[in-house]
Amino acid sequence: MHKIWLIIQREYLTRVRKKSFLIMTFLTPLLLAAFMIIPGLLISMSDENETVMVLDESGLFQGKLENKKDLTLVFVSGTLEQAKEIYKATDNTALLYIPKLTIDNPAGIKIFSKKNTSLQTKIRLENMLEKEVENQRLVASGIDREMLKGMKADISVASISLSDEGEKDNDAIVTSGAGLAGAFIIYFFIFLYGVQIMRGVIEEKTSRIVEVMISSVKPFQLMMGKIIGIAGVGLTQFLLWVILSSVVVTGVQAAFGVQATSPAQQMAQGQIAATGEEVNGEETEEEASKANSSDEIASLINAAGNLNFPLIIGCFLFYFLGGYLLYGSLFGAIGSAVDNETDTQQFMFPITIPLVISFIMSYSMVLKNPDGPVAFWMSMIPLTSPIVMMVRVPFGVPAWELLLSMALLVLGFIFTTWIAARIYRVGILMYGKKVNYKELSKWLFYRV
Repeated sequence: MHKIWLIIQREYLTRVRKKSFLIMTFLTPLLLAAFMIIPGLLISMSDENETVMVLDESGLFQGKLENKKDLTLVFVSGTLEQAKEIYKATDNTALLYIPKLTIDNPAGIKIFSKKNTSLQTKIRLENMLEKEVENQRLVASGIDREMLKGMKADISVASISLSDEGEKDNDAIVTSGAGLAGAFIIYFFIFLYGVQIMRGVIEEKTSRIVEVMISSVKPFQLMMGKIIGIAGVGLTQFLLWVILSSVVVTGVQAAFGVQATSPAQQMAQGQIAATGEEVNGEETEEEASKANSSDEIASLINAAGNLNFPLIIGCFLFYFLGGYLLYGSLFGAIGSAVDNETDTQQFMFPITIPLVISFIMSYSMVLKNPDGPVAFWMSMIPLTSPIVMMVRVPFGVPAWELLLSMALLVLGFIFTTWIAARIYRVGILMYGKKVNYKELSKWLFYRV
């Protein structure tokens, strides 16, 4: 055990002292902060008032299109050519031309601009015109628009979890997001640090350093020390990313006064800005969007607060380490069986397929039915359980299923480690020979 600990220390310290480790550890939080902060800065910088000239030959829209907070409509008279000349002499955003038309056939409307008209401006103008045409059609039909609005129903279904502890609010978005986030991190780190194990073994093998090391330690000790040491590097980098990202995002928010936005919030804000639709027909766009955003955020925070974070974090750490150790031993075995990284492709494919399938199935099947037979069996199989079970945990998993899955993952790790050790002890000292699956099967029964 002392020798394994020395190897763990060597692998850990060698990698955390590398410039690449330090650069990625400190650069990633900065990139994350930029991804969350820069969109807010750009939005604040691009919030300029637009002025659109309107030539309404139909007379249907004169005085009926209301100005918005950042959009001013200026009605002009005269011919189209005269309006174009006036527009060219100004800094206005665009010229909206409405020919003589009827509410039954509102065709022929055009937008003239000195440059290409932005999609947001075009959509906002279209929505304003559509709303006014609808109003006039309703009036012509003898229908009261306010009465019609009052007939619309806005239903929001609250999701409540019933448990022995009582009733708790939950939200499918929060639950799914928590599970997928944990699954993605495990998926990413298994690939990232599993490949590091494989490359490290190949480098030591090709440089013949391993021949000196084998004279002092057993192949199994060397393999386990390398796997556990790199696992420590992965956990260290992950924890530093979490801490530094929180510090950087908080610092940038305080310095620039910009609220960080998640990708989902950025998409929602973009849709609101693009459509410019009013909510409930009474509130302004800004008030409605703020009210809806506040309600949604409050609901999400409430649902997130009801998640069993101790269980989720505990399961994440277990499946993070269990999945990494299981696949790390296989990656180490591949590295010992080949002489260069090019030869690893034939052995990498069957190992990575279960990981890829489990991640794809998590999206397509597990989220739809986390208690279904597909989700159950994939969360029991050691090669897929680190991803699938992590997705299921936030939804609530019976204790016996969780314990059985953990036990099978431990047994799977022991089995794969035994296979990897049998391959490693032979392959680590073998050079210049092209290895295939038949040859690997023979190595399992060699006496060394």
